[in-house]
Amino acid sequence: MSEKQDTPPAETEAAETAPPAEDAPRPDPTPEERIAALEAEVAALRDKWLRAEAEMQNLRARTQREVADARAYATQKFARDVVEAAENLRRGLDALPPKAENEPEAIAKIRDGFEGVERSFLGILERNGIRREDPTGKPFDPELHQAMAEQPAIEGTEPGTVSACWTPAWTLNGRLLKPAMVVVATRPAA
Repeated sequence: MSEKQDTPPAETEAAETAPPAEDAPRPDPTPEERIAALEAEVAALRDKWLRAEAEMQNLRARTQREVADARAYATQKFARDVVEAAENLRRGLDALPPKAENEPEAIAKIRDGFEGVERSFLGILERNGIRREDPTGKPFDPELHQAMAEQPAIEGTEPGTVSACWTPAWTLNGRLLKPAMVVVATRPAA
């Protein structure tokens, strides 16, 4: 007997309708199918390339921004210390007696010398991006000012303005180093 006759009919039908094995050769794609597949692959690669290029541009811009910030603000701690020295110099000048007609020549020379040192020192600070701002008479700005006290506004002064400044505000390239300590005008008591 032949083998086909030994095999039950149900198994023969299953073998004939089973999908081809994975090892079986696939039919070659038509040229149109091949072109469509290659175009899809080119589109996917182009999209990946454009995304990678955009990411690199963002990375370059972010790095340049971080380097610029590092250069501009690297001296921030040092600048805070230097500002403290400038304020102490001003306190020393304020401690000198006021100018008088009959004052000793030595006192006048000391005052003039210290004022010259202060002008030079502030000029050096400004050339390096450190600025001092006296907010007296300006509106209170919580970003730049620290309210130390309140007092009723005098005539001609708007409530919410700085009526006195204990210490000025200091900035480094526009970034706050030290807030001004101020007295804020309030509405007069009724």
